[in-house]
Amino acid sequence: MKKDSIFSVSQINEYIKMTLESSPVLRDVFLRGEISNFKSNYASGHMYFTLKDEASSIRAVMFRGSAYRLKFKPESAMKVIVHGRISAYTVSGDYQIIVDDMQPDGVGALAVAFEQLKRKLDAEGLFDPARKRPIPPFARSVGVITSASGAALHDIINVSGRRCPSTRIVIYPAYVQGEMAPRSLVGGIKFFNERHPVDVIIIGRGGGSAEDLWGFNDEELARTIAASTIPVISAVGHETDFTICDFVADLRAPTPSAAAEIAFPNSEEIRSRIAHMKNKVDALLERKIYLLDGRLQTLKKNAELRSPVHVLDEKALRLVRLREKIDSLARVAVDGADGNFRMLCARLEGVNPLAVLSHGYAMVQGGDGSVISTVADAAVGEVVDISLSDGKMRAQITEISEK
Repeated sequence: MKKDSIFSVSQINEYIKMTLESSPVLRDVFLRGEISNFKSNYASGHMYFTLKDEASSIRAVMFRGSAYRLKFKPESAMKVIVHGRISAYTVSGDYQIIVDDMQPDGVGALAVAFEQLKRKLDAEGLFDPARKRPIPPFARSVGVITSASGAALHDIINVSGRRCPSTRIVIYPAYVQGEMAPRSLVGGIKFFNERHPVDVIIIGRGGGSAEDLWGFNDEELARTIAASTIPVISAVGHETDFTICDFVADLRAPTPSAAAEIAFPNSEEIRSRIAHMKNKVDALLERKIYLLDGRLQTLKKNAELRSPVHVLDEKALRLVRLREKIDSLARVAVDGADGNFRMLCARLEGVNPLAVLSHGYAMVQGGDGSVISTVADAAVGEVVDISLSDGKMRAQITEISEK
């Protein structure tokens, strides 16, 4: 064995990496396959996954710079076509494809991104009809977020002038196409909510390709519209065009002109409704006056109203009757109380000890004033007081005998 033919593991891995990266085919390769084991490092922004077909698989990595440019979010089980270069990771000896671009296989990247964001926001309830606010029927001011030079603004102004010239229009010029569009549209919603309140907001533009309308599919814009305290009408593109903005707004209009028809009240219709309400009020007032006049005529025929003396006489008569009733009740009460008093006096007289003495009886009291009711309470030689009906006597006991 020749020593000069012995290589280290690192040398072999480095040689394999150099060989792979020097191949013209492997430096610029397209691969079709299904994503599995997808992982995204939120801190670094890099994406790691495996690309596989029915028989084989290859490791893949997409670094932050390339991943940032994607219009959609890769997911496991998604079929894609990737572009990149084959390289080797010398530490482990594994080879992999370093991806710099990716497209959904069979479906456009914008379509996939649209459906992904739509599912996400719908799951959070941003499209729920219950959270959407009604459009005011008689707006006094309307905010319009669109291009200052676009046909959409021209159409809105024409409709407002025809329907209700007195309604004030506040225009927020915004980018409606390109990379600056989402931030510009978000700024318009915030402008009307934070600095210049209006009754309703119209956000939109004329028709165009999916790429032209893509600024209205921005997640931040959708959340800003959902958080708006002012009702928002979305009017993006033509009737067949749909954007995320349409789903999250309080109302979708098929065109900017249709949005203006909704936002600006019809002055002719308002005048007609006012006239109708005036006629209705006049009729109600006329009927009310008729009924009140009838009551007045009836009251005029009432004798009491014609002569107030009748009312005073009736009140005086009622007063006399009440006084008589009070006097009668008072006499009954006094008589009853007098009878009860006499009965109580008789009962008291019956138990009066002085009344008993008048019948020949006497009451004997000891020296301390206590009543002697039995011979056991007295003693020979004791001085006692004897009360009779007409006076008292004092005696001394000389003898006591029991029955």
